[in-house]
Amino acid sequence: MANGCIIALMVIVVVLNVFAAAAGLALFALAIWVAVDPYKLYPIAAISGKDDIFAAAWIAIFTGFAYFCTAIFGIYATLKKKRSLILTYLILMFIIFIFECASCITAVTNRDYLVGNSNLVKSQMLMYYADKSDRGMQITNTWNKVMLDAQCCGTDSPLDWVEYNSTFMQMYGTSYPWPLSCCQRQSSFDPADPTGCKLGQNSAIFSKGCFTYIQSMLNRYTWSVSWYGFSVQMFVFFLLLIAIVYFIFLE
Repeated sequence: MANGCIIALMVIVVVLNVFAAAAGLALFALAIWVAVDPYKLYPIAAISGKDDIFAAAWIAIFTGFAYFCTAIFGIYATLKKKRSLILTYLILMFIIFIFECASCITAVTNRDYLVGNSNLVKSQMLMYYADKSDRGMQITNTWNKVMLDAQCCGTDSPLDWVEYNSTFMQMYGTSYPWPLSCCQRQSSFDPADPTGCKLGQNSAIFSKGCFTYIQSMLNRYTWSVSWYGFSVQMFVFFLLLIAIVYFIFLE
């Protein structure tokens, strides 16, 4: 009877580790996607000093791959029925579990600081856009890409460039009230109506703000790292409980 229970537990632990390995690989892939920053929003987070979402992604890259490797080792240890191997497996999984908890918590708590309201993003835009420093060039390139990709202008609206003092206004305010990236484009990506854009005609300028787009993309990063990470953690916690029972039953 006892031997039958051990065999049943062994099969369950092996199957759960197969799923854990797959979940670890998926976490690894998602974390790489966030770290690569396909929407190129890292400069906005970095300027504020709150780039913890990307730090969490690097931790998740490690933990995802570590879960995969350790789960494979767990399958080997389970089939060997050696308490020393199972104990090593449990210790390794517990260490990885702690690191992944840190990754999830870091990502979800940092999100609110960046996307809680538009004032932080707006102040960065006004200060650094068109500035000739390294930070200024990074922010300028980021905002040009965001405004063209999302077909938006400014943080809340194009009026951000007019109602607030900014580096762009000081340098180009007499020529253009807002950047040319705010202008609607032809298929060749040239401004469709530069004069109308300069005058603020709705048919020639992107009239919506970019904050909703930035908020949405940063939320995607956060959910990928934190909420999927939390779901993996819940599964691993259940796996560890079963593995501990299996360890206890082994002679």
